[in-house]
Parts: sequence; structure tokens; C-alpha cells
Amino acid sequence: MATYILLVSFTEQGLRTVKDTTKRAEVFREMSKQFGVTVKDIYWTLGRYDLVITVDAPDAATITAAGLTLGMAGNVRTQTLTAFSAAEMGGILDKVR
Repeated sequence: MATYILLVSFTEQGLRTVKDTTKRAEVFREMSKQFGVTVKDIYWTLGRYDLVITVDAPDAATITAAGLTLGMAGNVRTQTLTAFSAAEMGGILDKVR
């Protein structure tokens, strides 16, 4: 499983219904399971992004499908980052020439 970080911003629609954001987060957590994605953490944040979500997913195509499904509801826009642990980064650095 690979780790991904989703940087999430509310749309205007999402802001209008912001009081439902924790309920929507739980729906996303459950929906993700259908894709084989495990939601590790969901944080509401101050600053450029409104939420930061960490997930484990089998591959980039799978997290992309889950992210697009989330976006289809119209409440948020996402940016997805691939994340590496220290051990994974060590393996990557071993390949650097």
C-alpha cells in the first residue's frame, strides 16, 4: 500500500453546508473502503487548505478514482500528494546515482 496526502479545499457549495463537514468526512471514510482505500487521518486546518487527509491506497489509479468520486459531490476540490516514510525514502535514495 502507498501513502497519499489529500489537500482539500471547500467549494462555495461546501462552505454553504459546512456544518455537515464532519458527517461528509465519515461518508468519505466509508466510501473509501469500497475502493480498497484506508483513511488514516482527517484534519481540519487553518490556512490555504481546509482539510488534510492521509490515506493508504493500493496505487495512484485507485486514489485518483476515490478522489474524483469525492469531488463529484461538489463540496470540495482536492490535490493529491504521494508520501514516503523514512524507510521508503531510504530505498529511493539507495537508487540515486
